[in-house]
Amino acid sequence: MANRLTQTTSPYLLQHADNPVDWWPWSPEAFEEARRRNVPVLLSVGYSACHWCHVMAHESFEDAALAAYLNEHFVPVKVDREERPDVDAVYMEAVQAATGQGGWPMTVFLTADAEPFYFGTYFPPEPRHGMPSFRQVLEGVTAAWTGRRGEVTEVAGRIVTDLAGRSLAHGGDGVPGEPELAQALLALSREYDEKHGGFGGAPKFPPSMAVEFLLRHHARTGAEGALEMAADTCAAMARGGIYDQLGGGFARYSVDREWVVPHFEKMLYDNALLCRVYAHLWRATGSDLARRVALETADFMVRELRTTEGGFASALDADSEDARGRHVEGAYYVWTPEQLREVLGEDDAAFAAAYFGVSEEGTFEEGSSVLRLARTGPDEDPARVADVRARLLAARGDRVRPERDDKIVAAWNGLAVAALAETGAYFDRPDLIERATEAADLLVRVHMGDTARLCRTSKDGRAGDNAGVLEDYGDVAEGFLALASVTGEGAWLDFAGFLLDIVLERFTGENGQLYDTADDAEQLIRRPQDPTDSATPAGWTAAAGALLSYAAHTGSEAHRTAAEGALGVVKALGPKAPRFIGWGLAVAEALLDGPREVAVAGPVGGELHRTALLGRAPGAVVAAGEVPGGAAEFPLLVDRPLVDGAPTAYVCRHFVCEAPTTDAEELERGLGG
Repeated sequence: MANRLTQTTSPYLLQHADNPVDWWPWSPEAFEEARRRNVPVLLSVGYSACHWCHVMAHESFEDAALAAYLNEHFVPVKVDREERPDVDAVYMEAVQAATGQGGWPMTVFLTADAEPFYFGTYFPPEPRHGMPSFRQVLEGVTAAWTGRRGEVTEVAGRIVTDLAGRSLAHGGDGVPGEPELAQALLALSREYDEKHGGFGGAPKFPPSMAVEFLLRHHARTGAEGALEMAADTCAAMARGGIYDQLGGGFARYSVDREWVVPHFEKMLYDNALLCRVYAHLWRATGSDLARRVALETADFMVRELRTTEGGFASALDADSEDARGRHVEGAYYVWTPEQLREVLGEDDAAFAAAYFGVSEEGTFEEGSSVLRLARTGPDEDPARVADVRARLLAARGDRVRPERDDKIVAAWNGLAVAALAETGAYFDRPDLIERATEAADLLVRVHMGDTARLCRTSKDGRAGDNAGVLEDYGDVAEGFLALASVTGEGAWLDFAGFLLDIVLERFTGENGQLYDTADDAEQLIRRPQDPTDSATPAGWTAAAGALLSYAAHTGSEAHRTAAEGALGVVKALGPKAPRFIGWGLAVAEALLDGPREVAVAGPVGGELHRTALLGRAPGAVVAAGEVPGGAAEFPLLVDRPLVDGAPTAYVCRHFVCEAPTTDAEELERGLGG
């Protein structure tokens, strides 16, 4: 049977469209139906690349008998957390408060007023490992609903009251200063894994935003320890199994602390953030490894994630079909010694096994290994490595590819625009700048459309129904600002300003606080508000960074004041939890440095413009263009003439300007080169 999900644009929801479960999308009509039938709502939240979401779907939601029970006693509602991060955030907070942990799939039982009263994540089809079966959970909830309704209602009300009473510790007045950033660096160094790079133990996630902070801190202060942690972490990830040694691009995280075995799904946001990190690391160090990984990751995004409309798809699944027709995790990526021999022959297979760490016992399941760079030091035979890599990549292309989640998420595409624009500019790859521009065009054309408000997602060129949240506005503005600096096209600055004006009008609360949803968005049981960075920059910190950059471009006091107000939370959280507010710390570094305002009166792509883009000063903004007698596309270029007819750079910060220069080396020195 087909259910109501057939009309949605989410690939994750569409995967459930043929379930025997009579799913509803999140909608007022679903809760009206629950009220009419006097039954609870089963809310199931997941996403397309989630392995255990697929497992629970196959075990339970495809089971006709269980579905019949579910349909009789509940109104089942399916939510894609990537389309509705606000719904996910509100109920995940409740799950974590009640159980001490969370994750996906998330299973929550609600009243017809959307108030939660029972929680869980994955439930197996049969009781195991101390967990009840999903059928037992459904029967238990049904018994409580029909026999102890007063108790259920009381629990739901208490949970909602508890959530509503949670106030955010804003951190008091003032912006983070030198003491807080130094304390954050010290706290990071205590959690740093000196042997393997990265922070904390297993599972280990790529700390892209913390690395951005470390690079900016080093650029501003010269702290060698910060640069060492950043560079060594990036080298360890690039040499590990978390990085696809054949096709480029990063997996979601490593299940071990050594970066050997990844959780194989590949997310757009990780790769956009890491592409930019490695480009910035190259800018700071000139590392050949950083250059290679930045370019390979950019090429991976364009090759594997770009859609026909010019945007970037959300993810590649972890699972795919193996040679025996089984749908298993990592099947597309792992190798056995025998598979190497089939492709390469005995001699090259032995070479590849030693080079990529493929052993008879394996590092993954059933004797297979995840490819990683097992040897340290430079390649002894680069030509042979390149040949082996190319042959293995070609052979891998014959395997069944992982499924792709084709929906376009505004925030993540904003991150990709910034990464591709800067990587293209640094490495003389105009094609990457073109891909960034095409994705930005899609965001304007489809996601902003005629309403001038961002929608969260689109698919196949069709805008979704869900309103953009704060991270969409912050990250898309960030992408537009990066694109403006690289292309010299002031329209992108204008678009960024348009989005940031909405942030000021619709997302801002008292004392600099920001909310994840607009003041006119759908009202949930709580208005979500989370300033901590997780897999991506929080909407709060993303908006702070974009507001600060826009203020530097335009001199807008309102945007600067809003950025400073938002950074109060970094003052509070940075010294205590730097791993979870890395982008906020990076923005704070830009604030302490100025940020510097660089105007290049001269050709876009010329030597001075390129030198300005390669400047290491944290968060510096760059405006470039030739305006002899014409209107400037950027406020920073107004009244900035050529000197003696030569391209000229102007650098200002803290309301003070240096003497203009026509010398690229002098400009480089002035920007931390």
